[in-house]
Amino acid sequence: MGEADILDGKAVAAALRAKIAEDVAGLKQGHGVTPGLAVVLVGEDPASSVYVRNKAKQTKAAGMASFEHRLGADTSHGDVLALVERLNADAGVHGILVQLPLPDQIDEDAIIQAIDPAKDVDGFHAINAGRLMIGQPALVPCTPVGCVMLAKKALGDLSGAHAVVVGRSNIVGKPVAQLLLQENCTVTICHSRTRDLPSVAAQGDILIAAVGRAEMIKGDWIKPGACVIDVGINRVEGEGGKSKLVGDVDFAEAVQVAGSITPVPGGVGPMTIACLLRNTLRAARAIEGIIQD
Repeated sequence: MGEADILDGKAVAAALRAKIAEDVAGLKQGHGVTPGLAVVLVGEDPASSVYVRNKAKQTKAAGMASFEHRLGADTSHGDVLALVERLNADAGVHGILVQLPLPDQIDEDAIIQAIDPAKDVDGFHAINAGRLMIGQPALVPCTPVGCVMLAKKALGDLSGAHAVVVGRSNIVGKPVAQLLLQENCTVTICHSRTRDLPSVAAQGDILIAAVGRAEMIKGDWIKPGACVIDVGINRVEGEGGKSKLVGDVDFAEAVQVAGSITPVPGGVGPMTIACLLRNTLRAARAIEGIIQD
């Protein structure tokens, strides 16, 4: 068999953002509502700064209101909490995102749980996680939603497929497993204690890699013809000492075995921000009591 089809996350995300922009324009025209996204950045983490800048740019491009709150690295837990409470009460803000990781003096979990679940566009609040678990409407974490969209782009109906998820984080592994169950997949979740991880991974018609270890998943871990969704973004040293981004999957090996695969960068990453805008639009509709046309 030849090389795998490359799943172009940039193209899928661009189409999704165009549809969102259209819906936002309709919301403004028909109801006088402009969805608003507030992003809170504490400190100057370079990767977070770039990500926040991209979020603001794409929020505005979709016709939404963007509110950026940049706080110093020494900001107290109480001050961040007070800002979240102000944003909860602000009628112009429909989505609140606190960029992680937070500095050590701030209790990350307490901040996440302080966000109004109706405005929790990251989908990390315990109420949204619980609603997802029992199949009720919820704001769902953006990266898992993007993963499932890309898998459906590659395979169409996922019903009956065996999906293997490598990684059990609350941010990706657990929620993507729940979403795949909703698509009627048979789901296996693997992690660092899984016995004979390569042979378990190789059973997956769909393989989702979300472990945060550069190029850990090799070609012989992959079922021939499988759909491989690589969530990892790892910076490693490349040729000539220059750093480069790689995923959790050894792309050069995997592309020879898989049926379809996401590249890094340009696969799951663009989908995450597009799905954040989608969540903000959904939150705005729900908060304003507007039923989707």
